[in-house]
Amino acid sequence: MARIMMATINKFGFSAVVLLTMASLTTCFVVPSRMAFSPIAKIQASSSSSSSSSSSLDMIFGKMFEEEGALGKGITVGKVQVALSALDRTSSTSIFKTLEQASREGGSSSSPQQLSKLANKVCLALLRKSDEWVGACSESQWFSANDDTKAESAFNDYANREAAKFEKEYIPGSDSEETPGGPTTVVVSLVIEIKGDDTKFDGAGYSITGTNEVLSSIAGDALVDDGYCVNAVEVFWTPSERDEVLTSRDVIVDFPELIDL
Repeated sequence: MARIMMATINKFGFSAVVLLTMASLTTCFVVPSRMAFSPIAKIQASSSSSSSSSSSLDMIFGKMFEEEGALGKGITVGKVQVALSALDRTSSTSIFKTLEQASREGGSSSSPQQLSKLANKVCLALLRKSDEWVGACSESQWFSANDDTKAESAFNDYANREAAKFEKEYIPGSDSEETPGGPTTVVVSLVIEIKGDDTKFDGAGYSITGTNEVLSSIAGDALVDDGYCVNAVEVFWTPSERDEVLTSRDVIVDFPELIDL
């Protein structure tokens, strides 16, 4: 089973790559036993709650002394994923056409303007296909501007988790004669590091409206300050081979975090 990942060059100097997934995967789902009245479970829950509260307080007090920028304070690293049902892969407006074109235009540039345009184009392409959405999810982390190395590490972690699903470099050429396959599910993942805390990442997957708001926020904020608010962007999608089909089972195995819309 073939898959693809397209990644742009970012400010850290990583080369653009497009990767094909592993031919087969084996997955084991483990359901933990219920521990509603277990003292250990209660201690773990209490510890988790305390840790979460502490992190929230650290972020709140940390922001008090942060310098305000065009998009707020600090740095945000986030990821949004959208699964679509692509019925017509031959159309000039197909999401595949848009992603392939974006990879050629922005995949070899490290300038903030090109990275911001890439994020904007991908988000707009997904917004225009809202009637094809079948699932989505999003997550993010906030960092102080003084912790830019931690933000870089978080960005790399998000990107590497997606890249780990793929093993072979591949991208269809503009003159490729591959015959398009039938209808398929396609999963598009965008990872971004952006200055400030104004960009919305919460809500994708919980509703059509919430997913729309996340994509619209990223698309708009990416162009603020002529793109200089964007530190890094990577975009992944699967499948890319034009005759490949991604099944519902494939999506469950490789992208269990996606929430049905």
